[in-house]
Amino acid sequence: MMRPPSGSTTGAKPLACFKWNRAGSPRSRSNKGLTKIRYEHPLLEEICADTYGVMIYQEQVMAAASKLAGYSMGQADLLRRAMGKKDKEKMAKERANFIAGCARTNEIGEKKANAIFDLLEKFAGYGFNKSHSAAYALISYQTAFLKANHPVEFMAGLLSNEINNTEKISVLVSECKRMGITILPPDVNRSGLKFVPETVAAVYDRRPQDEEIENGGHSPLLQGRAIRFGLAAIKNVGEGAMELAMRERERGAGFKSLEDFCSRLDSRIANRKMLESLVKCGAFDFLHRERAELFACIDDALASSAAAHRDRMAGQVSLFGDAHEHVAPARKRSVTPWSDREKMSYEKELLGFYVTGHPLDAYADVIANGKYQSIASLGELSDRSTFRVAGAITQVDKKFTRKEGKPFAVVWLEDLTGTLELVVWNELYLECAEKLVPGNVVGVRGKLDLRDESLRATAEKLRLLSFEVPRASNPAGVVTPPLCLHFSANAGSAELREVQALLAASPGHRPVQLIFETAEGETLRVDAGAAFHVSVTAELEEQLQRWLITAEEERAREAEQRKEAVAATAVPRALEY
Repeated sequence: MMRPPSGSTTGAKPLACFKWNRAGSPRSRSNKGLTKIRYEHPLLEEICADTYGVMIYQEQVMAAASKLAGYSMGQADLLRRAMGKKDKEKMAKERANFIAGCARTNEIGEKKANAIFDLLEKFAGYGFNKSHSAAYALISYQTAFLKANHPVEFMAGLLSNEINNTEKISVLVSECKRMGITILPPDVNRSGLKFVPETVAAVYDRRPQDEEIENGGHSPLLQGRAIRFGLAAIKNVGEGAMELAMRERERGAGFKSLEDFCSRLDSRIANRKMLESLVKCGAFDFLHRERAELFACIDDALASSAAAHRDRMAGQVSLFGDAHEHVAPARKRSVTPWSDREKMSYEKELLGFYVTGHPLDAYADVIANGKYQSIASLGELSDRSTFRVAGAITQVDKKFTRKEGKPFAVVWLEDLTGTLELVVWNELYLECAEKLVPGNVVGVRGKLDLRDESLRATAEKLRLLSFEVPRASNPAGVVTPPLCLHFSANAGSAELREVQALLAASPGHRPVQLIFETAEGETLRVDAGAAFHVSVTAELEEQLQRWLITAEEERAREAEQRKEAVAATAVPRALEY
């Protein structure tokens, strides 16, 4: 890390230098004494010695112009302004004035004067005044102390400060996970309005069903490193509505059911949109009912609440006291539970991060094969570096080029370490547009673009990933989904032999299904036998890309084509078709 010069008491200097350049650069190495600092002219040493030979502050640029070229302070300030605005015409004039001034004042040659002016010109990209640096340094050191010594409280405060910015919350939640801080999901009986630290005792006082975590001995909860998600950070619920819900919770007891929640709040507050959002993100999970079932009960809960409200207005209060306490829970409904993918999609939409799991969890083995880098590690690469990452698509913005109106897309890709903004230009976009769907997990080869210091990239190749569940790890009765390969009606024997060779070269446990389109427009399915079960690797997926069908594409195909001819024949017959 950067360290202050000997005898320096100003934290602004190392901070400013660190802002200017990353550790490992020549200037950083100079700071550590690994290389000697070189100055373009001896007069620059007294100006830049404290900042390791680098012009960091506006005051240094003005001092250099004054000492080397004889500028007055007024003239030096005009030079500083021209540099800050990057005015090419004014900069050309200033260069000529500077070269003439250097020759006149210090007999500095034109070549050397040009080199010094180039150094001054670089300043425009990063320079600021010294007082700003001192202020930034003070705040940086204060926040660094808090993060190092009070991490849970610090991160809870940081999250609360960004409570209306779901995108920023997602980034901060990732940082909490990196630090080992557990983010507890929102809960209408436990959450505060904002993000609050939650101690182990508080968690187990209110969640006795979690005792098995305590017995594990390694949970972050045991160290008190937990933050409860704030209700006001949930999309579509409103801070005012959640504040009233918390007051009602504190006035009485915790909410006992969805119906109880509705009946105790004004119907103008507990509206459908708010209830849907709370159910979708898991804020009623303490009821131990499926979210899909609760979602289906929202209409009944609102109707029951409205009836109870009318009774109260008419003075028909229960003989046993407060009418709230005797609102009957809605009858249980038989509904299809939401899949983990559906739950995760709602969580991401409403909270900014995943609670149930992560779309990449099922792809852990594929991603861990060493072929892919983490998104967090890309920041260590240089501009225009080529990379490979795998991640879940979280957002897709379709756009058009200005001149020709050709479609392209800006895609946000997320892995377990961070988020990457990808530009998919027209040629690649036309090849893979149907794959650019939020929730899809893809592998990407791309080139970094670090021109404005943000993490952006251009995609050069993109493909869907599939995953394999080893047979030994399958629970009893669970069937591994087949790897589906699609062949058009004009597929020939040479194409089938090519696929046969690829499958035979990757033996494993994943079943394979061949899907043939007939000339009549119907679909014929053929199960490849056990002899052609495969081990799905990134290399095999790439080789089979032109025939590969994902589960999502397969479901869409089934919805469009109801009439199918299903055949389960022996492998040789299928592959020698």
